This record gives sequence, structure tokens and C-alpha cells, in this order.
Amino acid sequence: MESQIDMTTDEPSVSYVRYRVIFACMLMSVLLYLDRFCISFAEIFIKDDLGLSDQQIGWVLSAFFFSYALFQVPSGWLSDRFGARTMLTVYILMWSLFTALTGFVTGFLMLLIFRLGFGIGQAGAYPTSANLVSKWMPLSERGFASSMVAVGGRFGGALAPLTTAFLIVMFVPISDSSQLQTGDLLQPQKFAQKFLERVQKKDEYETQIYDQLNPGSKAYLETVAKQKKTETGTAVEAEFLTNLNEILAKGDLFSPQSFAEVNLNKQAEDLLTIQPSVQTDAEKSRLNRLLLESRYYTEIRKVQGRGWRPVMVVYGLVGLVMAGFFWWAVRDYPRAHPACSEGELEKIELGRAESDKDHSKKIGGVPLLALMQNRSIWLLSFSQFCTNIGWVFLVTWLPRYLDETYHVPLEKRGTMMFVPIAVGWFGMLAGGRATDWLLKRISLRWSRALPIVTSRFMAMGAYLLCLLDLSPWTTVVLFSVVAFSTDFGSAPMWAFNQDIGGKHVGSVLGWGNMWGNFGAAVAPVLMIAVIGVDHNWNRAFVACALAFLASGISAMWVDASKPLLDESEETVEVAPA
Repeated sequence: MESQIDMTTDEPSVSYVRYRVIFACMLMSVLLYLDRFCISFAEIFIKDDLGLSDQQIGWVLSAFFFSYALFQVPSGWLSDRFGARTMLTVYILMWSLFTALTGFVTGFLMLLIFRLGFGIGQAGAYPTSANLVSKWMPLSERGFASSMVAVGGRFGGALAPLTTAFLIVMFVPISDSSQLQTGDLLQPQKFAQKFLERVQKKDEYETQIYDQLNPGSKAYLETVAKQKKTETGTAVEAEFLTNLNEILAKGDLFSPQSFAEVNLNKQAEDLLTIQPSVQTDAEKSRLNRLLLESRYYTEIRKVQGRGWRPVMVVYGLVGLVMAGFFWWAVRDYPRAHPACSEGELEKIELGRAESDKDHSKKIGGVPLLALMQNRSIWLLSFSQFCTNIGWVFLVTWLPRYLDETYHVPLEKRGTMMFVPIAVGWFGMLAGGRATDWLLKRISLRWSRALPIVTSRFMAMGAYLLCLLDLSPWTTVVLFSVVAFSTDFGSAPMWAFNQDIGGKHVGSVLGWGNMWGNFGAAVAPVLMIAVIGVDHNWNRAFVACALAFLASGISAMWVDASKPLLDESEETVEVAPA
């Protein structure tokens, strides 16, 4: 009988709810960066579509980081105070709304306002995630868990150029009109001057087109080339575009000699594999439009640029699905989750103080005075400020650099951008493992500080090597080192904030992120000033290297062994959820 009783006795179930929570945070982080950096890849199309200057684009890119930085601490505190589950669901819905609305902008001011709102929505994402990691993961697993959440962001950042390029092309199918419309000549005078110069040099492509132009179109080119200021939208321009569209719609204009040193769009390369005799009219028109764009990259509006607006709407709709999944998967703390077993609770709470096990009590205000008096927090905040000045180049100006320096086409540019950010995934995971490994072998302080310091100096060295005359892919390898190094130091930064934050992790991480994103906000405008009107990218590389040098030096004195507050801090009693 006793043996029968033993066989039928139910053993306590083992649950792994903490990994589900971390997975939900990681997926949220993927969307966070996908929505954040899709605009960096689409900015060349947005710039052409809205007629923006480089300075205006710089302010648009900076606007997000300013509002994102300013709302880090308030958003983190709201999550600490009212619960991570509710607040992060609200944040996801908010930034997704502004992402979708971006597809409907009509000018610079509207775009700027939406980017500011987008930054406010995203500000609470990482402070809230850090809050959840601190409550759901044992101390010995915080580094790796933090890296998993952060690597989700890098994965989303790597996906952004690939998915954005794919969707932009998908939303402008070949069946759509490829004809040039009024306003598609972005720089009429420059176009006319370059075109006529190439005709004089007997370039085959331009000569073919010129010979088929009617006298009025030829006269238009001659007149515009000599004018200091050209008005667009005139009847004469419309007649020229009509004539040019007729030529682009019917002829086989490709010549190997004219395009030997031109990087063609992938769609153009695919269309060139189709014999001209079997090409449809739509395929001929699209191919010739893409060929013209490749020869006059800054002077002709991109036909595929019409696809950036629906892409923003799609990303916004995906956010609705993500918000629903997050609400279902996450609870504010382990004891509030019905699926979390006693065995898992014991593992999560091992080594914690009693006051750190019961999270049904919510905190009061932001510990602002303690934050401002903590030397380590100021040092790490400065390190984050400088780090982001160097890192943001990868996700804002790298597409433009590859375009202007190497004339890399759209799809290939997406691949080249994907590589460094993808390498960053491994840096993120390695940094998490390294800080957990070091914690078991050296002091708490150096297990956090050492990975940050060494990684910043590695990034500095990579930027200095970019000053050499390199091939496009060698440059991409160096940018990959920058990405790996930057991300390697992210997990120990998160762990530092969780170590000293206590019940204020959201506020503490928000404080550091605030200063880090002030650096990110400064970076685009700073780079515009640094590279100058001549677009000297070497000056940008030197500036980024100096930023990483300062970041590494300041991180040397960061100490995670000293808590922000003692355990006797006051809390506000609230009823259980």
C-alpha cells in the first residue's frame, strides 16, 4: 500500500515562467529597435519626398533621442510605481501609434512632432525591462538575462534595414507607374548640366536619350543648365518629362560601358536578366527609370521611395499584436503570476533580502537626491553619453556613408548595415556571459567595470582604423568591431543598475539612459557639423574614436558594490493587484 501511495503522490511542478517573461521583453526589444531605426534607412526617401535639407533630417533624427532621453526617468518611475506590465503595454501602444502616424506626415514640422512623441513612447521600454529582470531573475543570472533583452534590440536594429528595404520595394510593384512626375527632378539645373556634359563626352547612355528628344526638350535642357535658379512645376518642365517618359517606356537604353562603374539597384539587376524582346512595357519602364536614377542619384526622385509610407503603417500595426502578447505573458513580479511554482520562486528569491521578495508594496517618488550624489552613477552616465555619440553613427549615418562613399545600392546597403548590427548580437550575449563569469572570480565592482572599459577602447581602435583607405567590406568589418564592442559593455551596465537600484531599478536605469540618449541626440547634429559641407567622413571617425576614449576612461571608477539606498527606504502601501 505504501508503495502505491508513493507512486501516485504528485510532485511539485517545476515552472520556467521567468524565461517566458524575459522572452516577452526580448520580443518587445526587437520591435523597439525595428521601429526606431527603420526611419534611418528610409530617411533618403523621406528627405526627397518632403523636400527636407540635411540639417532638417539631422534635427528629425535628434528629436527622437531628446524626448527619449528626457522621459527616461519619469517613464522608469511610472513603471516602478504603477507596475511594469501595465506601463510597458501602454508604452508599446504609444510608440506604435506614432510609428503608424509617421506614414501620414506632410512636412518637416509634423515629422518632428511625431518623432518627439515616438521618443516619449519608447523612453520607458528599457527601464521597465530592467525592472522586470531585477524581479524575475536570480542575481547570478542578471547579466545574461539583461543581454538577452538587449540583444533583442540589436536584432531588431539589424532587421530594420533588411525588412524596410524589402517592404519598400514590395509596396512599389513593377505594375505601378514608373513615369517621372512633376517634382521628380529634385535638382533640375544640376541634372541638365551633368546630362549635357555627358552628351558632349559622347557617353552612350545620354547620347541615346538626347538623340530621341524633341527640339523643345533639348532647348529646355540648354536653358535650365544656364539658369542660376530653376523653377519646377512649369509647363515647359512638364513637356520635357512627358518626352523623357516616352523614351524611357519604349527603348533598350542599357549599355555596359555607361554602367560599368555604377552600382545598380537589385530590381534593375533582376530586370536586366530578362531579354528586352520579352520584357513587358511595365518592366521596360521600371528598368529605364532605375537606370536613370543610378546615373543621377541625387537629381532624380527614387521611384521606390513611394513605399516608405505604408511601411510605417505596417510597423505600427505589428505593435498592436506585440502589446497584446506582452500583456498576456508578463506579470509585475513572480508571486503575482499564477503559473510560477514554489520551486521557481525559491530559485528566483535565493539570496534576496526579505524586503526584496514582496513587491506588492509600491515605491514613492524618484530618489533624485541619491542619484545626484552618487559618483558611480555620474561616471557611468558620462560613459553612456560618450558611448552613444560613437555608436549612433552606425544606425543614423552609416547608410548615407555607404551611399556617398561607395555608391552602394539599396538592397546591398541593407545587407551591409545588417552585418555590424548582427555581430553586435554576439557582443551582447558575450558581455552578459562575461559579467556573470567574472562575478564568480573577481569583485562585484570589476565584474561590471572591466567589460565596459575594455570594450570602449576596442571600439575606439576600430574607428581609428576606418581612417585608412579601405574597401567597402573591410570598412563594414571595422564597423562590426564597433558594434560588438559597444554591445559587449551593455549587459554589465544593466547589471550595475540592477545591483545598486533596489526597488528603484527603473528610475536608476532611466537616469543613465537619459544621459546616454542625450549623447545620441547630440550625435546626428554634431556629425552634420563635423563632416561639413564637403562631407569629410574621416572627421566623423576621429570624433567617434575620441568619444569612446572618454567613455572608457570614465568607466574605470564605476563601483557596483555600493547600493543607491539602504533597505530602510520608505514605501507606499497599496492593495494587491
